[in-house]
Amino acid sequence: MSDFSSAHIDQLLERMATELHAHLAKRRISQHVLVGIHSGGAWVAEALHTKLSDSAPPGTLDISFYRDDFSRRGLHPKVKPTTLPFDIDDAHVVLVDDVLMSGRTVRAALNELFDYGRPASVTLAVLFDIGQRELPFAADICGEHLALDPQQRVELRGPAPLTADILDMKA
Repeated sequence: MSDFSSAHIDQLLERMATELHAHLAKRRISQHVLVGIHSGGAWVAEALHTKLSDSAPPGTLDISFYRDDFSRRGLHPKVKPTTLPFDIDDAHVVLVDDVLMSGRTVRAALNELFDYGRPASVTLAVLFDIGQRELPFAADICGEHLALDPQQRVELRGPAPLTADILDMKA
């Protein structure tokens, strides 16, 4: 049994889609592109794409080469290609990830994204925010804020159905 069932995550995604639609409308953004960070963020972006009925498929970023801990961790064995089926220049990008923790993944994703062009704006949407920031990033759209102990993490399982578990890294 997972800590977050597919039904619970679907409710979070519905709320995120509604909030994202309102956020973009408030900023008078009528055209946007979704970009998910591999792997969990790509799964969340695909689910949001379906709920928003967007016509353009979401893009994906693999930030493996942009991580600031690359020299310590080495290359992840499952590096995937970055796929952006649209022009980033002057686009309103919705950057999507599964979990916002330290902010380092967001920093790496922004570095890679800007290598492809200069977006007009970037909106950050995350499924879970566990608030253990090391860098000053905040999500514009968040499915759920969680107060976890420093040794706990959230792991999204997918791509379909999406479920999530809270893991204790000391166990």
